[in-house]
Amino acid sequence: MFADPTADLGTFAAVFAALYAAHQVADHWVQTQHQADTKGQPGWAGRLACAAHVATYTATGMLALLTLSLATGWRPDAWHLTTGMALSAVSHYIADRRTPLQRIAAALGSARFYALGAPRPDHDDNPSLGTGAYALDQSWHVGWLFAAALMVAG
Repeated sequence: MFADPTADLGTFAAVFAALYAAHQVADHWVQTQHQADTKGQPGWAGRLACAAHVATYTATGMLALLTLSLATGWRPDAWHLTTGMALSAVSHYIADRRTPLQRIAAALGSARFYALGAPRPDHDDNPSLGTGAYALDQSWHVGWLFAAALMVAG
């Protein structure tokens, strides 16, 4: 598939590592509280908050790839870079709108896992990141980062 598999495997590994690091920073440090609280809500307020989060998420990923390029001399192909980052952005938006990911989990028989640990209305539950929804959200993102890294690496 690749002219030089060793170089391409190294490029893929470096791109995936950069995108994974950027994902962690963008999802947990760059995202604003307003975006986190609003991005899953119905209507335009939710859509706009999610789009703003995805924009900063994608910019963080691009900054990580730029840093990788400056540090190593790697030069990504424009088409592969654009396609891979678009895949990352679209898949991130889908998951962070909440309802699509919840429906996918239900269709795959994971509705109970998705609801695991979620605070219940009118109960004094302690909300935490240790929920099924969070685990499925993060694993969705990492899976799509793998595909995006394959595309970006060419």
